[in-house]
Amino acid sequence: MKKLIGFSILILAITGLALAQVARGQNAWVSARTVTLKSSTGFFASNRGTVSYGDQVSVLQVSGKWAEVRTARTPAITGWMPAANLSSRRIIASGTAGGASASELALAGKGFDRDVENAYRADGNLNYADVDRTEAITVTADQLLRFITEGRLARGDN
Repeated sequence: MKKLIGFSILILAITGLALAQVARGQNAWVSARTVTLKSSTGFFASNRGTVSYGDQVSVLQVSGKWAEVRTARTPAITGWMPAANLSSRRIIASGTAGGASASELALAGKGFDRDVENAYRADGNLNYADVDRTEAITVTADQLLRFITEGRLARGDN
C-alpha cells in the first residue's frame, strides 16, 4: 500500500512539473496517444481536430489546466487541449523503437519503464487482465453527457 501511495505522489509531482513547463509562445509535443482539440476549455466543447503522440504544437495561451495550441502539421488548426497532455521535451514517435508501441513510449516518457513494470509484477497483486478490460471500454461524449445530466453531476467545463 505504501508503494502505491508513493507512486501516486510521484505521478502527481511529475504531472505538476509538466504543467509548469508548458508556457505561452513555446513549442510543445503531445504526450498522449490521441487528443481532441476543442473550441474552448470545456470537455463538451465542439471538436476542431486531433493531435497524436509526438505531434509538435505551438502553445498560444494557457488557462488553468488547458492550453490553446496550433498544430505544426496543419497550422490552420487551433484548439484547446489539457495541458497535462503536453511535454516541453521533444518526443519522437517513430512507430516502433526496439519493438515498443506508441503507448509504451508514452508511458516511458512519463517514467514508467521496464524496471517499474517488473517491480509491480513482482508484487504479485496486480491483475493486468482487468486493466486491459477497463482500457477497452469506450464511452461516447453523448453517453457521458447523458450520464452527467441524469445524475445531476457538475459538468466540469473548466
